[in-house]
Amino acid sequence: ILRPVHVESRAALFEAFGRCINQLDGRYITAIDSGTSVADMDCIAQQTRHVTSTTSAGDPAPHAAMGVFAGIRSTAMARLGSDNLEGLRVAIQGLGNVGFALAEQLHAAGAELLVSDIDHGKVQLAMEQLGAHPIANDSLLSTPCDILAPCGLGGVLNSHSVSQLRCSAVAGSANNQLTHLDVADQLERRGILYAPDYVINSGGLIYVSLKHRGDELPTITAHLSKISSRLTEVYAHAQAEKRSPARVADELAEKVLYR
Repeated sequence: ILRPVHVESRAALFEAFGRCINQLDGRYITAIDSGTSVADMDCIAQQTRHVTSTTSAGDPAPHAAMGVFAGIRSTAMARLGSDNLEGLRVAIQGLGNVGFALAEQLHAAGAELLVSDIDHGKVQLAMEQLGAHPIANDSLLSTPCDILAPCGLGGVLNSHSVSQLRCSAVAGSANNQLTHLDVADQLERRGILYAPDYVINSGGLIYVSLKHRGDELPTITAHLSKISSRLTEVYAHAQAEKRSPARVADELAEKVLYR
């Protein structure tokens, strides 16, 4: 949403967005994303019922982080031979709602955290509460670690950045991590296991869609628990076919969409 110069109220902007969504009569349902909040969704909800992630529906970030955490365990098992995260060095790029929630779960599992964020306050909080080690934003990708977890904006993995990586696997919550599918092949050639972003980070969307449908939390949690096994399935196909998990995931997804 681009704010017109004459609109000063954030609430008014999101209420206008709500009116726009309502005209689509359910063909589009909106939800929280980077740069927005539950309060923003509450403003939209004043104008339309086609919105999720409101105060009453709940913030999907913890559920997205839960799925990514489970996916990281599957990734560790596939690449490192164990899903025990104790002592593993995990580099988290981005400490937003999902990134910080993921950091909390990794800390509880005994992982060593390396963190970066453009908001120094969030880095400081991770240092104080989770014993995280701060890394400069422009140095995180080249910092030695077991697993890199991109949890900020997309496009972080390109031919140049992949050549700098010093990790065994990439598994994070960011959307559109690859600038191009060929980058996934580059990761494969380097022996770096890549968790397809839309598989590992699907927990947030699963939560908001099922919650909006009216499902109860136990049902939603059961669906979230399948993220780990789906990743394991993708990795098994990729290993057997000696291909990138990204290409395997695309083919499996297309079979579901077009069957």
